[in-house]
Amino acid sequence: MEVSTTVWVLTIVAIVGLLLFDYVFHVRKAHEPQLKEAAIWSAIYVGIALLFGLFVLWEWGGVYAGEYYAGYITEKALSVDNLFVFLIIMASFKVPRADQQKVLLFGITFALVARTALIFVGAGLINQFAWVFYLFGLILLLTAGSLIKGELSEGDHDEADNFVVRLAKRFIHTTDYYDGDKLFTIHNGKRAMTPMLLVMVAIGGTDVLFALDSIPAIFGLTQQPYLVFTAVAFSLMGLRQLYFLIDGLLDRLIYLSWGLAIILGFIGIKLILHALHENTLGFINNGEHVEVVEVSIGLSLTVIIGVLTVTILASLYSPKGRALRTISGLQQVAEQYVTLPQDAPEERRRALATKAGRLQEQMAKVSPKHREELIESEKHFHDLLDRARGKHREFEATGVAPEPDPVPDPEAESVEGAHADTQQAAGTTTPDGPRGGSSAV
Repeated sequence: MEVSTTVWVLTIVAIVGLLLFDYVFHVRKAHEPQLKEAAIWSAIYVGIALLFGLFVLWEWGGVYAGEYYAGYITEKALSVDNLFVFLIIMASFKVPRADQQKVLLFGITFALVARTALIFVGAGLINQFAWVFYLFGLILLLTAGSLIKGELSEGDHDEADNFVVRLAKRFIHTTDYYDGDKLFTIHNGKRAMTPMLLVMVAIGGTDVLFALDSIPAIFGLTQQPYLVFTAVAFSLMGLRQLYFLIDGLLDRLIYLSWGLAIILGFIGIKLILHALHENTLGFINNGEHVEVVEVSIGLSLTVIIGVLTVTILASLYSPKGRALRTISGLQQVAEQYVTLPQDAPEERRRALATKAGRLQEQMAKVSPKHREELIESEKHFHDLLDRARGKHREFEATGVAPEPDPVPDPEAESVEGAHADTQQAAGTTTPDGPRGGSSAV
C-alpha cells in the first residue's frame, strides 16, 4: 500500500483541524452539552470515519478498506470502554460537569499523540523483527484474561485506581477547590496548581496504559501504518461527544468486558498465527515458517461486529440487563419525583407516578439474586422509594404539592465505589444506586 507524503500531510492537517474546531467552537467556553448536541456531533464524526473508509476503498481497494473498518470498529469499542474509566476518574476527582469537556479533549489529544508515537515504533519493530507479532499476541491474550478475571472476581474494584493515578495524587499537590477549568490559580497570594491539572495528568497517564492494549490490537488487523493511524485517530474523534451521549448508559453495558475479552483474545490468536506463518525464531520449527491457517480480514470483521452486537443485545435484553434497566429506571423516576419543585405541573407529577407504577410491576419480576447483585444498598434504595410514595400520597390526599427534597450535589457528596462515582458524575442516581458497568482495558 503506497501512501504519498501529500496524503499523509493532508490527513494530519484534517485531523488537527477537527481537534481545533472542537476546541474553538465547543470546549473553549465551559458548558454541559445537551443530549441533542452530543448526538448530532457523535453522528457527524462517525459519518466522517465511515466516509473515509469509502475513500480507502476507492483509492486502495476492498482489502485495505476492510482492514480500516475492522481497525476502526475495534478501536471504537475499546474507546467506549475507556470512557467508563474516564468517567470514574472525573467523578473521583469531582470535576465540575461543565468543565469535563476540557479534560476529555485533553485526554483525546494526548491519546492521539501517544498512540501515534507507538504506531510508528510498532511499525518499525514489525518491519525489522517478525517475532514482535508473538509479543503483541501475548499482550492481547493476557489483557483478555485480565478482563475475564476482573469479571469473575468477587468484590468491587476501582478500575481508575491505577499506578499513574496513585503517583499523581502522591506527588502533585493542588488546592482543595477548582477555579473553573484553570490549571493554576492564586491561593493565599501564591500561584498554585488546581485539581484540574492533577486530573489531566491522571487521564493522560491512563491513556498511555490504554495504548499498550490498543496498538497491538489494531496491528493484529492491519500492518499498514497509514490505516492504523487513521483508524485510531477517527476512533478518538467524537469521543468527547460520545461521553456525554452515553455516560448514563455505560453502566448498563454489563457484558462489554466479556465482549472485549473475546475480541482481544481472537485478535491475539490471529497475531500468533501470523507470527507462526512468518516465523524466524530458531527454536520454533528450526526458524522456518510454520504452515498454519491465517485469519482473513473478512472473518475478522465479521467476528468483531458479531461479538459487539451480541454483547450489546445481551447487556440490554438479558434477564440481568432488564433487571438493571428496571432498577435504574425506578430509582431515576423516584429521584425526579422527590426533587420536583412545588410549581411543577400536575401532569408531570402524575406522569412520573404512573411510570413508577409500571416500573414497580416490573420490579416484582426481578429475581432476588439480581436485586442483591445490582442494588448497592437495599436500605437506601427503598428509603428513596418510600419518600417518593409518601410525597405522592400527600399530594393525592391534600391536592397540595409537597416541598421538594434538596437535589443531590455530586460535588459535595463523598464518592464511594466505582459505580457510585459513575452515577454521581452523570447526576442521575444516589450514591447507593444500581450497580453495573464494565471493567477497563
